Amino acid sequence: MPGGCKFFNNQLCPFDVRCALGVAKKWVFPIIRLVLLAVLVVALVKLAFFADSAEAQDPTFPTGEITQPQVQVTVGTIVNSVKVTGQVVADAAVPVRATGAGTVDEVFITEGKPVKKGDKIFDIRVETMPGSVASASVPRNISGGSDGTGGHGETGGSAVNGGSGGTVVTPPPPPVYVEPQPIVTFAKVYAPADGILSSLTVIHGQMLAVGDVAGQVAPPTFSVTGSMTPEQLFGLVDEPDQAEITIAHGPAPFTCTGLEITTPLAGAPTGESTAESGTVVRCAVPADIRVFAGLSAEITIPGGTAEGVLTVPTTAVKGSSQSGIAWLILPDGTTQETEVSLGLNDGFTVEIAGGLAEGDTVLEFVPGAVPVDPWAGWEPGMPEPMPNQFGGEDCFQEQDGSTTCVSVEG
Repeated sequence: MPGGCKFFNNQLCPFDVRCALGVAKKWVFPIIRLVLLAVLVVALVKLAFFADSAEAQDPTFPTGEITQPQVQVTVGTIVNSVKVTGQVVADAAVPVRATGAGTVDEVFITEGKPVKKGDKIFDIRVETMPGSVASASVPRNISGGSDGTGGHGETGGSAVNGGSGGTVVTPPPPPVYVEPQPIVTFAKVYAPADGILSSLTVIHGQMLAVGDVAGQVAPPTFSVTGSMTPEQLFGLVDEPDQAEITIAHGPAPFTCTGLEITTPLAGAPTGESTAESGTVVRCAVPADIRVFAGLSAEITIPGGTAEGVLTVPTTAVKGSSQSGIAWLILPDGTTQETEVSLGLNDGFTVEIAGGLAEGDTVLEFVPGAVPVDPWAGWEPGMPEPMPNQFGGEDCFQEQDGSTTCVSVEG
């Protein structure tokens, strides 16, 4: 078949490419075009005559849905610790006070020398004057004679009027006062503590009164001290007696003992500058730890541990201590404000002591929270805001003015 397709045994020869292309052009491509055209016509008809009713009524009708994050009340463990920034300070010097009123007699230890508690530093000559003593005199009885001459032991007239047989009483001589000699004693002044006699301001013959400060003994010990905010005090369930100390560029973290948390009373004198800012935490550095005054340190105070308690994120509760409000999700999807009792708080998770049950669902974030700029109020020279320093770097200001921070995982 010249000019046409070649057949072999009444079948199209598969080796004739030109024949195959001719079939595709004649039948396959036109069919594909017809199918595409039909799909296009159907789509246009759908848009023209069968559009969505909501979109037809209002093209700006929103189709998205906003949902608030939710979280369940679960059982967990909360380990709380309060971190305070402080510094190493030398323990305050102990004053050496006079124990008697008198003059300095002899100084045994000079300024700058080491002393042990109980060492005699100097003594004071104390003179005590006893009261004056008057000599006693006894009146004499004189009997006058019969002739009025006043014979002794006889009865006669009065010696005064010249009568006979009288008794004459002579007045005693005036008393003679004997000036007593002073009683001399020595009051010893001892070192009140171990250390260095850093100051001694007395000299021989100097007058002192009881309680006068005559010197200072600087102990060879150190402490770590820092100021706590009232908010940090809420994180302490009980007042511990020790803390962990981390010193910048210093030894490995160690435990300090004798932890004291004090707040000066109104009107009480404040001997240290740190006390003026409010509550002060202080603990003693062990003697085997080598430190220097002025080193910066971080004080980690254990606040307590709660195991097997109900917990929710701190962002789900309005309030952070003792009591708060959570937004409970009801079965119909609505929310209900629920008062809850709060326990331990580690900055990320808070203990629910009452008001909710395990498995309850609450809003993860308090409604109406306003974002807070962590750089707000920052000025040059102040420490830069650090991520998660308040339990997160995304903070929200509540309607009551408190601040809630959310942990952000990178």
